Amino acid sequence: MSSGSPIVVAHVRIVSGAGGGPEKTILATPRMLEGSGYQAFALYLHAPGDAGFEVLRERARERGCELVAIEDRWPYDPRTLKKIAQVCRERGVRVWHGHDYKSNFYGVLLRKELGLRLVSTMHGWVQPSWKTPLYFAIDRWSLRRYEQVMAVSQDLFDAAREAGVAQERLTLIENAIDTEEFRRRAPTSGKPFVIGAVGRLSEEKGFGLLIEACERLAAKGREFELRIAGEGPQKDALAAQIAASKFGSRWKLLGFQKDTRALFEGFDLFALSSLREGLPNVVLEAMAMEVPVLATRCGGMEAFAKHGEDAFLVAPGSVDELERGLETLLEDSALRAKLAQTARARIERDSSFRSRIAKELAVYARLGLTLG
Repeated sequence: MSSGSPIVVAHVRIVSGAGGGPEKTILATPRMLEGSGYQAFALYLHAPGDAGFEVLRERARERGCELVAIEDRWPYDPRTLKKIAQVCRERGVRVWHGHDYKSNFYGVLLRKELGLRLVSTMHGWVQPSWKTPLYFAIDRWSLRRYEQVMAVSQDLFDAAREAGVAQERLTLIENAIDTEEFRRRAPTSGKPFVIGAVGRLSEEKGFGLLIEACERLAAKGREFELRIAGEGPQKDALAAQIAASKFGSRWKLLGFQKDTRALFEGFDLFALSSLREGLPNVVLEAMAMEVPVLATRCGGMEAFAKHGEDAFLVAPGSVDELERGLETLLEDSALRAKLAQTARARIERDSSFRSRIAKELAVYARLGLTLG
């Protein structure tokens, strides 16, 4: 496509702090759309005074993504809706691409007024609270009214079907990464052996279980360190668990890490201990960086990973399973090497970001829009 005005897409999401896995996809998308006939920007809602949001602004600048931010204080605020409508009018938005329950809901509310075409990506419902059933209900109601819905994992695809999204409006497009950015450039030293984990420090990530499994292995005389990168509501609880551990000096909370590629280069083994997940970007990044992966069979991981070939899978929610899986990989260097090499080849073949963008453009094409 080369003539006419591009079709403008607004990627809309509500975030706290520096966001999470979806940002890796959203912020990298605009520069990948050059020459496609589409032009995208990020439209983010955030709490007033959220210092972590400045990290997100910097990430957007680094990736050449326009980021429009709107402060959003309340669960529902008509003033926020009015500001969003103004932004969409000013930029000539034709495609509203929602990424969570609130953006999906707002898209439905603004559709007729602004003449929007509605697309959503389901990233996963993973942060339970007393409000979660309400959020789920709002999201299900909204998604049934969307023209196209993309699910990042098979379990989310199935959940959308169960929620009433018609199959002809539903597409499985798994997460993907930039395989050139995430390419190992140096081997790990192996001294000490480092088990790494990355993610939001929240209950569904199972980091407390991972620490307990590592304590059991340390008590058996295994020599290694555990490093967990990320921020979140469980930070204090995890810090207390580490402080109370006999081996606490070997377990480290690294906090937010900007350079995740360098982080993965320091890992000898990556552990995903989640209780619930879609298909997390951090696993794809670890695989691309040739770090052997141990992961729980949660959500999209069970459908995506091939046990014993490109990852080692264990049951979620079990310290025993984590312990056994970690011990197997600590003992078997040949298995670790096999998993790392096969995983890199798998990511290059199936999970490159350019391939994902092509699939997303095919979804947009079903809307039947033409250049302005």
